[in-house]
Amino acid sequence: MLVELAKEAGIPDGDVAGKHIYERGSKNGKRVQSNMGAKNHGVVLPDANKDATLNQLAAAAFGAAGQRCMALSTAVFVGESRKWIPDLVEKAKKLKVDAGWKQGAEIGPVISTKAKERILRLIKSAKKEGAEVLLDGSNTSVKGFEKGNFVGATLINHVKPHMECYKEEIFGPVLCVLEVETLDEAIDLINNNPYGNGTAIFTSNGIAARRFVNLIDVGQIGVNVPIPVPCPCFPLLVVEALF
Repeated sequence: MLVELAKEAGIPDGDVAGKHIYERGSKNGKRVQSNMGAKNHGVVLPDANKDATLNQLAAAAFGAAGQRCMALSTAVFVGESRKWIPDLVEKAKKLKVDAGWKQGAEIGPVISTKAKERILRLIKSAKKEGAEVLLDGSNTSVKGFEKGNFVGATLINHVKPHMECYKEEIFGPVLCVLEVETLDEAIDLINNNPYGNGTAIFTSNGIAARRFVNLIDVGQIGVNVPIPVPCPCFPLLVVEALF
C-alpha cells in the first residue's frame, strides 16, 4: 500500500521515498527491501578480452536505452585499457536509434519527456564540470518521430566522483567513463559509491578476479558478465544506500 501511495503522489528523485517506505514498513514488523538508486560499475583490466569486453560494455550500457536497474552505467578503465576507449566510442556510434518496434532498432526512446530532460541536464552538467563528452546523443532525432523522447548513445570521459553525472543515476543511454591506474583504486572507487547494486570485472586473470570479488562491497558481482542479475531462485542482494 505504501508503494502504491508513493506512486500516486509522485515519487521524488533520490532515495527519500525509498527510505520512508523502508522505515514505515519496518516499524510495522514488515520485511522490506527498498530498491532505490543504482550506479553499476564495470571494471576493465588490460588483460581482458578486448572485443568481448567492449561488446558487452556497449550492450550493457546502451541496451534498453539504459533504462534498467542493472545497466552498467559506469566504466572504470584500469591502466593501459584506457587505450580502448576510442574503440568503444566507435561501437556506440554504430548503434541504431529508432522506434522500439522497428526492425534493427538498438536504442529506443526513453520513458517520458521528463526523463529525457533529466538525462540532457546531466549531460550538460558533465560538460560544465569539466568532463569530456566523446559521443553526444543529446540532439538525436528519428524521422517520423521528431517529437519523440530519443537520446542517442552518449559517452562521457574523464568523469570524477564529485560530478553530478556520477553522483546521480542517469537511467538513460549514457556511459560515464573513469580512468584509474590500479585494480585497488577501482575497488576503492566503487566501495566509496553509496549505491551498491551491481558491478562487474572484465579480466583473464583469475587472481585479480578473486581479489575483486573478495574486496568489493556490492550486492551482485559479475566476472566477465556485464549484468550480474541472479536467477529467479536467488535473492537480489543490495547494500549501502540501495537496500
